[in-house]
Amino acid sequence: MKIQTGRGTIPLITLIAIWSISALTSLPGLAVSPILGDLTKIFPKATDLDIQMLTSLPSLLIIPFILLGGKLTEKVDFVRILKIGLWLFAASGILYLISNKMWQLIVVSALLGIGSGLIIPLSTGLISKYFVGTYRVKQFGLSSAITNFTLVIATAVTGYLAEVSWHLPFLVYLLPLISILLVGHLKESRSDAAVKPSSQSTAPSGQTAAASIGGRKNRQRQPAVDTGGSKYGIHIKHLLQIMLFYGVTTFIVLAVIFNLSFLMEKHHFSSGNSGLMISLFFLAIMAPGFCLDKIVDELKERTKAYSLLSMAVGLALIWIAPIEWLIIPGCILVGLGYGVIQPMLYDKTTHTALPQKATMALAFVMMMNYLAILLYPFIIDFLQNLFHTQSQEFPFIFNLLITIATFFWAYLRRDTFLFNDQLK
Repeated sequence: MKIQTGRGTIPLITLIAIWSISALTSLPGLAVSPILGDLTKIFPKATDLDIQMLTSLPSLLIIPFILLGGKLTEKVDFVRILKIGLWLFAASGILYLISNKMWQLIVVSALLGIGSGLIIPLSTGLISKYFVGTYRVKQFGLSSAITNFTLVIATAVTGYLAEVSWHLPFLVYLLPLISILLVGHLKESRSDAAVKPSSQSTAPSGQTAAASIGGRKNRQRQPAVDTGGSKYGIHIKHLLQIMLFYGVTTFIVLAVIFNLSFLMEKHHFSSGNSGLMISLFFLAIMAPGFCLDKIVDELKERTKAYSLLSMAVGLALIWIAPIEWLIIPGCILVGLGYGVIQPMLYDKTTHTALPQKATMALAFVMMMNYLAILLYPFIIDFLQNLFHTQSQEFPFIFNLLITIATFFWAYLRRDTFLFNDQLK
């Protein structure tokens, strides 16, 4: 089976290999979450610093190694970088299973951060290498859906495995072994020349003959990229705008991940209920990925503004009413908005850089996700101390205000590079 890329076709097995990389990006740190409450029992001599290092070290090391991985793709065969990252990732899974001391777990966590950092930029970089135009938008959407679907499934699995043995959740870190088996198919298709021209000019249903002709033209050459005359091959101003916007939107949705369980506990909901809500949130992020190109084609330059509006309404519902039938749609609306914004920012990033610099640009953007995760608890704690409040509603109110302000920015600037998502 052949898959259309916008400039020809690639084998289905190559696309599956790309998807397998996307599935891995949500895993770092996941296996530790279900055993956090038991770590002091498992390791009675472990200090708070030890536990903090175990949970935060992967994210700390992911950030610099994302940038290193992106930079290396400019000089080294990306398949080689991918193999190194996958083997380090898989090795950490094996070592976690046989580690019985806290210092060993901390060292292995560092290895996990390095390995995952190297492969994360390639999860989107591979899509930018193989796909163009609306095909690329669709694949970014599917990649985001796969990432979040894997997160939901892996969270449930690790929670179950943790009840059997504290070592077993680390089995999820062996998933890179599957990707290692598929990497060879990327190597076979790694050059542009390996993307075979389509033997048919049949347009997708609903397109006119003129659109079909336009599609054939698009397959012959890459869309023009505006680098702003930068000597680095990347439009620095546009890239910084995307990074800022991605950091802000990620910060906004982290209220659901970090604070929803505390808010629901205050209102006497069970931990199972809060876990269900967060699962619905991640499933909602996944949903737009299956029809992202259609959503963007309909909303055009209003795509990001309406997505922010969805997030704002969702946060308001979570905040104003401590009842399930409002919290559920609240979580879903926040997830849907972010599920549209995230992959569209990845696609927008590819328009800021020359093809050989695209993975590097994507590395900078993806870094903002992990930076937001690292900084969020410290920022919220600082603001709560500043305003002398420990209210569980505060993170939702504060993030709602940020979302409303960002919505007006996006709507008023909807015709600018950052917010205009019209598909060509």
